[in-house]
Amino acid sequence: MKRHATANWSGALADGKGTLDTQSGALSSHGYSFKSRFEDESGKSGTNPEELLGASHAGCFAMALSHALAENGTPAENLEARAVVTVELIEGGFEVKSSALTLTGKVPGIEEAKFLELANDAKANCPISKALGAIEITLDAKLV
Repeated sequence: MKRHATANWSGALADGKGTLDTQSGALSSHGYSFKSRFEDESGKSGTNPEELLGASHAGCFAMALSHALAENGTPAENLEARAVVTVELIEGGFEVKSSALTLTGKVPGIEEAKFLELANDAKANCPISKALGAIEITLDAKLV
């Protein structure tokens, strides 16, 4: 299976702007800029590649864990996964440094130790985590 997205950028880095389009249509001429990527901590001025990477990571992790829990005979009632992707200015430019996953799971009939085991396995083995092998990935999981 292949999926695609398209970025269109006009202008220089600091004062230019761009749009993102995805095959599914979830993003259609969705704006992004230097400000939305590196200056606006509120996230209100547009999306950026790190935000989209976080969405991809959280979504992939939640799906992988959902499968593992069902295979264990303890399907999840609800999984809320969040990924905070950190980008830092280093000598020579910017670098994505980490993705910090947080998880709250409502999973009837599972012991906490098994839940944490399956969550850590999903963190290590979901396809997006594997693709992010060059960065630190952490997990803070709790069962509610």
